[in-house]
Amino acid sequence: MLAARVFKFIREGIMVHISVSRRELLAGIAGLPAVLAAKSAYRPKLSVQTYVWTQVLSEQKRTLADGLEEIFAGCKKAGFREMEVGKELLAPDLKSKTAELLKKYKMRLTSVYAAGPMYEAAMAEKTIAEAIETAEAARELGVKMILSNPNPKPNRGRKSDEELAIQARYVTRFGEELQKRGMRLALHHHNPEMAENAREWRHLLKNVDPKLAGVCIDVDWVIRGGQDAMTMLREAGSRIVSLHLRNSRHGVWTESLDEGDYDYASVAAFLKEIGFQGYLIVELAHEKGMTISRALVENLRRSREYTEEVFGVR
Repeated sequence: MLAARVFKFIREGIMVHISVSRRELLAGIAGLPAVLAAKSAYRPKLSVQTYVWTQVLSEQKRTLADGLEEIFAGCKKAGFREMEVGKELLAPDLKSKTAELLKKYKMRLTSVYAAGPMYEAAMAEKTIAEAIETAEAARELGVKMILSNPNPKPNRGRKSDEELAIQARYVTRFGEELQKRGMRLALHHHNPEMAENAREWRHLLKNVDPKLAGVCIDVDWVIRGGQDAMTMLREAGSRIVSLHLRNSRHGVWTESLDEGDYDYASVAAFLKEIGFQGYLIVELAHEKGMTISRALVENLRRSREYTEEVFGVR
């Protein structure tokens, strides 16, 4: 004979008794792990941005076409399986070679970066038309996300309220066009969008439907733009679909993602708290004053290991 079990729950000061069978009790207990997992499903994915390779090739006075295979081979050797690339890798003259190298090195494209000005109608129309061409090429390679940010005005001029409104409308349209194609827009930023208490960044968050645009937080550009990284992360919250990661030491970029000026342990704790399932994208870059003491592949490998350790991702 199955014994009845009584659970006591106190809610608003009232004792409620609910009798359940032993079978129901065991079923409920068995289901607890799934419930808990649903509330804290922290499953980030790891990727690498190829921008630093374009800098290295430029420093060596080599073309992107000349160094394309080196980029794929290097990222693979550093232990990455996914990559984020700039739209130039999907240009007509390189697209087929990019597709070939993806297969050869068994790599996957996480996302493609395609940006342009959107604060004036004519420029915005051109930006969207070109970005859609990139998106179509990316979709053929299995890409689901396009990373973009409206370019700043020349000399970092201040965009008027009207220009910001135009910008938001065109970003919305871009998001709609990508959605029709089964793709998603991720809003990226640099430090100009952080000016005036993140005026531009916050305007886009407020005026673009979350269903049409997620957010890629670049921790370094947030801080260089004078804002607090944790504040930006909390504001973006569930809209965060990816993060760009690099570090500085005494205000100068480090050659690999490592300990430095930025507290990535706190970033990792926040992402675990919200059950982040997007991409952690290592994005190294070179700037004046930084020290380069190792080969790029080694710096990427070290960056991957650091990300795996701090963020608990493989």
